[in-house]
Amino acid sequence: MNQKKEKSNIVLIGMPASGKSTIGVVLAKITGKDFADTDITIQHVEGRPLQQIIDEDGNDYFKKVEEEILAGFDAENCVIATGGSAAYYDRAMENLKKNGIVVYLKVSLSGIRSRLNNLETRGVTLKPGQTIADLYEERIPFYEKHCDLAVEAEGRDIWETAEIIAEKIRVFTI
Repeated sequence: MNQKKEKSNIVLIGMPASGKSTIGVVLAKITGKDFADTDITIQHVEGRPLQQIIDEDGNDYFKKVEEEILAGFDAENCVIATGGSAAYYDRAMENLKKNGIVVYLKVSLSGIRSRLNNLETRGVTLKPGQTIADLYEERIPFYEKHCDLAVEAEGRDIWETAEIIAEKIRVFTI
């Protein structure tokens, strides 16, 4: 008997400050799913905040840890907010897609700039000399490549965005 398994997770990807964590909590409430934030999982595994990991061990170490955690992440019936760099890792995204619908939260560069007021402490992996604009341009193709669905998350409140996502993912579960 070869039954197709319905995907029970909703995986949120997008730039830092696109609303993955805040929208994710509301989306979990709307859909009756659990909520997981992979940045918090990384902090728990490492025993320290993201920025401290980056400051002490560098971007390469952080990315290695993040990829390993995402590639092994296993959840059922969960809204998963990923870190902004999650879409870099094909192996990790393949794992998350096995049981998840990947939703890209789209926000313009100016929108990200206006929301991102704690760049030095947030745990964003910037290369030396790299700007948010550079990072934005680098990451957009990865988000577009891995998403099943893109949702405009700018100019709407958190609840409205979460409700739009909940409505749109129903087509994946019917």
